[in-house]
Amino acid sequence: MVVLNKIYTRTGDAGTTALGTGDRVSKHNIRVETYGTVDEVNAVLGIARLHGENQADVDAMLGRIQNDLFDLGADLCFPESGEPLDYEPLRITSAQVDRLEAEIDKLNADIAPLNSFILPGGSALAAHLHHARTVSRRAERLCVALADAEEGKVSEAVLKYLNRLSDFLFVAARWCNDKGKADVLWTPGANR
Repeated sequence: MVVLNKIYTRTGDAGTTALGTGDRVSKHNIRVETYGTVDEVNAVLGIARLHGENQADVDAMLGRIQNDLFDLGADLCFPESGEPLDYEPLRITSAQVDRLEAEIDKLNADIAPLNSFILPGGSALAAHLHHARTVSRRAERLCVALADAEEGKVSEAVLKYLNRLSDFLFVAARWCNDKGKADVLWTPGANR
């Protein structure tokens, strides 16, 4: 259980922050940038959910994803070391990835296949989900860079979850656009 009695600590005034291990790193460290971007995805999803009237199924899915994103941030905040610990750090699991895949499949079953790329838009909810999708792609790119820089210190499940997340958000945006009927189609070269 997290208890926050005091919000400011002054420990970051010199531009450093603590990882879950207690190690202090620069606030521009790629690990901090990565879990900060995951937090940004979560914030965009919070905004998206404000526009989810009559979308109870998708809203419940987004609520689970928001919770998962805190788990994912905690996972990233505590680099894998292979050393024995007195406690088990919170990690993303394959079950969370599997659930996300099942939810993608459930939503996608109701949508006609695409025959064009689509533009972010349609309903307000769909537009915000597309925004979250682009931020999640950035989080994934940063996570891959982190995994390359710190080999073995990012779990496979984290990388898989972030990869599936952008897929989920794309499908959910289409589903929220009247199951794809209100998608805004790209017209190549329309303004030449």
